[in-house]
Amino acid sequence: MTELMPGSLAPDFTLPTDNGGEITLSSLRGRKVVLFFYPKDDTPGCTAEACAFRDTLPQFECLKVKIIGISRCSPRKHDRFKSKYALNYPLASDETGQVCEKYGVIQEKTMFGRKFMGIERSTFLIDEHGHIQALWRNVSVPGHVDNVRAALTDNRIAA
Repeated sequence: MTELMPGSLAPDFTLPTDNGGEITLSSLRGRKVVLFFYPKDDTPGCTAEACAFRDTLPQFECLKVKIIGISRCSPRKHDRFKSKYALNYPLASDETGQVCEKYGVIQEKTMFGRKFMGIERSTFLIDEHGHIQALWRNVSVPGHVDNVRAALTDNRIAA
């Protein structure tokens, strides 16, 4: 697979979401989309990131940007996570990992000396035509949402 970079066409997908929904990336053409991939619902870093997007959603909506969170957790887990933290945007479930693979976010990780394959926290800013405008890999949560918002308001990336 070719590595995704700014200018690449974002791989299309259709995934189940919380509350029995479904989302297809190509159906959102005509508006910008922020896809953020995160490892697992209701863990400290993932909760901080999800809540940061929740708290700034009105600012993204003013820029006509759709936020979508993606992990390999089930739609049922997403329902609980979304309800617990009053998340106000869709959480898509990629239980098979196929979409994560297309975006290159499955990486080898180490926890407590054990190696495993998991989601590398990553964010993709996709333009109105379905192309990647910016991407962030191996995201550090503090300040990340502000960086994404700044990229949208930067003169080089028209909102």
